[in-house]
Amino acid sequence: MNFHLNSKIPDGPIQEKWIKAKFDLKLINPANRRKFKIIVVGSGLAGGSAAATLGEQGYDVHCFFYQDSPRRAHSIAAQGGINAAKNYPNDGDSIWRLFYDTVKGGDYRSREANVYRLSEVSANIIDQCVAQGVPFAREYGGQLDNRSFGGAQVSRTFYARGQTGQQLLLGAYSSLNRQVDKGTVKTYPRTEMLDLVTVDGHARGIITRNLVTGEIERHAADVVIMATGGYGNVFFLSTNAMGCNATAAWRAHRKGAGFANPCYTQIHPTCIPVSSDHQSKLTLMSESLRNDGRVWVPAAKGDKRAPNDIPENERDYYLERRYPSFGNLVPRDVASRAAKERCDAGYGVGETGLAVYLDFADAIQRLGKDLVEARYGNLFHMYAKITAEDPYKVPMRIFPAVHYTMGGLWVDYNLESTIPGLFVLGEANFSDHGANRLGASALMQGLADGYFIAPATVPDYLAREGTMNADEKVTTHHPAFEEAEKSVTDRVEKLLSIQGQRTVDDFHKELGLIMWNHCGMERTKESLEEALKLIPALKEEFWKDLKVVGDKDSFNMSLEKAGRVADFFELGELMVRDALQREESCGGHFRGEHQTEEGEALRDDDRFTFAGVWQFKGNDKAPQLHQEELQFPNVPLTTRSYK
Repeated sequence: MNFHLNSKIPDGPIQEKWIKAKFDLKLINPANRRKFKIIVVGSGLAGGSAAATLGEQGYDVHCFFYQDSPRRAHSIAAQGGINAAKNYPNDGDSIWRLFYDTVKGGDYRSREANVYRLSEVSANIIDQCVAQGVPFAREYGGQLDNRSFGGAQVSRTFYARGQTGQQLLLGAYSSLNRQVDKGTVKTYPRTEMLDLVTVDGHARGIITRNLVTGEIERHAADVVIMATGGYGNVFFLSTNAMGCNATAAWRAHRKGAGFANPCYTQIHPTCIPVSSDHQSKLTLMSESLRNDGRVWVPAAKGDKRAPNDIPENERDYYLERRYPSFGNLVPRDVASRAAKERCDAGYGVGETGLAVYLDFADAIQRLGKDLVEARYGNLFHMYAKITAEDPYKVPMRIFPAVHYTMGGLWVDYNLESTIPGLFVLGEANFSDHGANRLGASALMQGLADGYFIAPATVPDYLAREGTMNADEKVTTHHPAFEEAEKSVTDRVEKLLSIQGQRTVDDFHKELGLIMWNHCGMERTKESLEEALKLIPALKEEFWKDLKVVGDKDSFNMSLEKAGRVADFFELGELMVRDALQREESCGGHFRGEHQTEEGEALRDDDRFTFAGVWQFKGNDKAPQLHQEELQFPNVPLTTRSYK
């Protein structure tokens, strides 16, 4: 397959690129749209909104997801809000400021054109969701309310208490269901994509497994859209739901889709700390809490007094001390590293010493408990249920945890991967966040891609490459489908045939520990080289000593997990390779050898102002690195500072 990186960024001023692109994109007559079949993999905010919008346009849309309902997509777990440049508080926000903050927040490792387009369409997202009935918080006069998030000095985040993702997902779900009722969209619940089918180099379908019956199925289409989320669960412990995985993206990568910047992993600073070896996931406490909560540790090392017994003059509000301009609202990568530094230095709190305090005493005194409860009540309730501590009376204990992945399948300006006909939306692609995502921007990107961008760019591909003649369309009888199905079936048989002694979770936990210790919040040349020894050795043991119970012809979660963890081994190794070649620190990628005297990330713009895109070369060959050079004519490269 020809592997070529053409970003297809339109010419002209950045403010006019998307307008020009939309005019130049080819259209399809409404009467002809029903003749094209589109597969959408994923039903979260990106996939659900894309399926609903393309269905409303009249295309024949088939939406696949492994949950029992689109409402169970992991987008439901997003808490704090969604960014949009509407400037309702009249505090100086604009499309340009959102664009600037996002490029800067990504530590100058994102593609400017994509980020500006994201900022440009952000306001339309809010209008769309309000029209759907999404219950955003409102001020007393009825206008939509806004709050602040990290990396910005304006209030641009729209929210619905601490359940914004859930409410936005219900809005997309209602639109999706409307199209299901009209017959333009067909949904396939409890169905997992296990391979991508390419014909003459173009994406033409997928191979799936029915998770209830075990049946392997073929599905052909004119175009495939993947919106399958990120790969944070490679670390085992993360804020992701246990079902979140990278199999769909990884299978596409093995078929020729470039994987960009896999080492860019976001560590969220506001999570409930690990309390047991038996935990299967970590719980996020929304970044919105840092609006009114103050982060601190005792000023003295090893101070084990109860937090309320430590007077003000013996507390270190270290974010406010180090970053007076942004205080507690510094970006996530900065806040996470600062918390780690304090804990590593011996100032951590709790039984493990791996936690800091998030204190609401000042906010409750200033605003009153009722207002704090109105803003964050469900988050406080969740924290109390998990920890048996009342955050209205005792400061929360928080610590960084794996949350989001900025890397993903490479896409051009049209969101098309290096495989023609394969479009990638939301967290599954790499395009908008650079080396660090600002809070409340994930929902913005997912809905921008699904509601506004893919519905304009996918028809252009169909108009150029598709056919309306049924006799000329690729069907599931094509040899490529037979070959892909056999590959999937053989892999399932192999996983079941090992009959070793160790469970899938046992291997997954060990892999996750390797990734966290050697390629986690801080990486070094030595730690990464060690990981490149440990991961292949563990992968070899996996294929010799794995125990998968049950059979292939029924509901079998052990088999599901085994396939996903097998892909995590390969992806984890690629993440380490990518981190090793990027000899700089930027955003969520922090190399211990590359930091300032103050412990901040030290970029190397002369050598690494590029997106690193990896090409799969075969099971027995090292992947090949390609580079997309990034240009910053509108937001000049400067040292990122939040002081």
